[in-house]
Amino acid sequence: MMTVTKPSPNRVDIVLSGLLDTAEMGEALDDLIAQSADVTHGQMLYTVQDFEIPTLGAITAEIARMPNLLSLLTRFDKCAVLTDSPWLRTAAEFEGAMIPMISIKGFALADTARAEAWLADKPDDENEEPFDNFPV
Repeated sequence: MMTVTKPSPNRVDIVLSGLLDTAEMGEALDDLIAQSADVTHGQMLYTVQDFEIPTLGAITAEIARMPNLLSLLTRFDKCAVLTDSPWLRTAAEFEGAMIPMISIKGFALADTARAEAWLADKPDDENEEPFDNFPV
């Protein structure tokens, strides 16, 4: 199953879980394309809960929509990928390195708050250097 929601004008959230067939993939991608139509400098939160390799029909449905999907890349600046699969996080970040117009970063499912902060350009308190205030 793949669901697409739009919590704000420049934000699209996608949740992927389980096996996708031809019809589900086609409907979800059409929904993604429609909900992204007016997005500029957007952020995307992509959550992958229980990944299964899509069916051949689902992959065909994605290939058929590839021109529209590639044009989506110009609408989004950042994509946070939440998944407990290390190889999917690595693959997402590799894809981000190959596509210069969008920054993609992977996070564990438990790191939703860090992913949200990264999307919103808020500093990540856990990774900041501690500030020592010494009297002068």
